[in-house]
Amino acid sequence: MSSRPVNSGPLARHAMAYVLAGGRGSRLMELTDRRAKPAVFFGAKSRIIDFALSNAINSGIRRIGVATQYKAHSLIRHMQRGWNFLRPERNESFDILPASQRVSETEWYAGTADAVYQNLDIIESYGPRYMVILAGDHVYKMDYEVMLQRHCESGADVTVACIEVPRMEASAFGVMHVDEEDRIVSFLEKPKDPPSIPGQPEVALASMGIYVFETKLLAEELRRDAATPGSDRDFGKDIIPALVARGTAVAHRFQDSCVRSSEQAEAYWRDVGTVDAYWQANIDLTDVVPALDLYDRDWPIWTYAEVTPPAKFVLDDDGRRGMAVDSLVSGGCIISGSHVRRSLLFPNTRVRSYGEIEGAVLLPGVVVGRHVRLKKVVVDSGVALPDGLVVGEDPEEDERRFRRSAGGVCLITQPMIDALSG
Repeated sequence: MSSRPVNSGPLARHAMAYVLAGGRGSRLMELTDRRAKPAVFFGAKSRIIDFALSNAINSGIRRIGVATQYKAHSLIRHMQRGWNFLRPERNESFDILPASQRVSETEWYAGTADAVYQNLDIIESYGPRYMVILAGDHVYKMDYEVMLQRHCESGADVTVACIEVPRMEASAFGVMHVDEEDRIVSFLEKPKDPPSIPGQPEVALASMGIYVFETKLLAEELRRDAATPGSDRDFGKDIIPALVARGTAVAHRFQDSCVRSSEQAEAYWRDVGTVDAYWQANIDLTDVVPALDLYDRDWPIWTYAEVTPPAKFVLDDDGRRGMAVDSLVSGGCIISGSHVRRSLLFPNTRVRSYGEIEGAVLLPGVVVGRHVRLKKVVVDSGVALPDGLVVGEDPEEDERRFRRSAGGVCLITQPMIDALSG
């Protein structure tokens, strides 16, 4: 049981955020062939992991650890470049923690809980009173200070952040079965018939993979789990169900700590784990008033800011006019005599003349040749699209040449382009 210290200021000052960023995200197909899911580009400028890290910084947490594993080089490089401003002389820390076989010479991180357990000595050396465990692969804005306060007020062993979803859609998540006071009665992993929220028969509470513990209790649970034969070493499968069964676990509803641009805005949270979900979440940012506000200076999304020249739009002839409408265009981009609509252009993208680009997510360094027509595509970084390429108009042709999703989004990589002329 915990209680909030009297006159201690924000609880975030006494907390450490620990981001689990080792997952591949295989449903993103070729986008994660060279990078972990948290390192995937998002929003014309950022990486997915920047949202969890920015939430921690904006919440007042100044000790952060990030556990990496799968193809972590680009993720580590991004964090070294963009997140190296925390200073130990100010009692701040930022630790990148690759799976390095520190506990066993034969094992990598066996699960999410093991990714914390293997670094307990590092965590305990900082002496944080609270641990905020975060998933590094979701897009949302949240004030963790609010969740920390609720955790202390409830006296729970663990507080689990949850999002309300339609009940029958909850079968894709870990679901919290709660009582009238949001105490978790049981934890069900991807149930076929999810339990509803009391008083809301068509709504269920799905876990966001965000947990708050007192550090001492978490260390005890992790050591107990590590000594348990047959454990999956996982928070969702082992640690949380164990605490639900013999301790006190409380659900924290995301809408209570979601950071919104207005009171009317939705409680925005997205798992961009499929090509369709990834494309849609990016394209949603082109709305006149998007649900996710990237322009909120009170809750900025920090990232590595590459030094680039301004975006440039050139040529103003009939049929050859450089323009972009309802689009996000980053620094270093040049749109030369093409029309771009409802699209995102990441840094240093080039769009040459006579093109029609609509519903496109063009990652950094893409070069679009002349007379190219694109609709509903994601183009991986560094891809050079040849002159005259047409995508998004003939589903059968798209299926033959590229990765076409169930929702009709075409994912294009350089090997796919190279195969066209092979």
